[in-house]
Amino acid sequence: MDRARAWDILNEYTKNPALIRHGQCVEASMRHYAQLGGHDVEQWGMAGLLHDFDYERFPTEPQHTQEGAKILRGAGCDEEVIGAIMAHVPWNLDEFPRDRAIRKTLFACDELSGFIYAAALVRPTRLDGMKASSIVKKMKQKSFAAAVSREDIREGAELLGIELKDHIENCISALRNITDELGLDVTE
Repeated sequence: MDRARAWDILNEYTKNPALIRHGQCVEASMRHYAQLGGHDVEQWGMAGLLHDFDYERFPTEPQHTQEGAKILRGAGCDEEVIGAIMAHVPWNLDEFPRDRAIRKTLFACDELSGFIYAAALVRPTRLDGMKASSIVKKMKQKSFAAAVSREDIREGAELLGIELKDHIENCISALRNITDELGLDVTE
């Protein structure tokens, strides 16, 4: 499966523009980490893009990811991508532990990428000039993006073995690469 096919699947199963953008954000972060670690950028990007593609149709556990895995297998998706998607939620960890770099990274990038995007939306300069310290400050504000698990964000950085601020900077950098696609360009 190539990215064009993955994009088609995402758009076939996902109609909510915010959920599509979330897939794009996580894809960008995954691609960034794949480049940093010398991994397969396309494979990692696909895991990020598709990780929640089934959420609108199957929003409850364990259907979310498990039904999606069936669909992806039928479409010929790489099992490494499917395993990463399965590992990004807690109910699949017995069968799909976060024991591989792609699985750890998808979990680590999921909540954080969405949080950074939300923070960018409320800044006049969007991602331009955004620093890890501003994200850490926003994380302390419980009412901001309240559905985002701060614990998952911290746990993700620990899984990657890096400081939280470095993980945040990596994801900010990744999202800056797709500012236009996310509608976060700053217009004069």
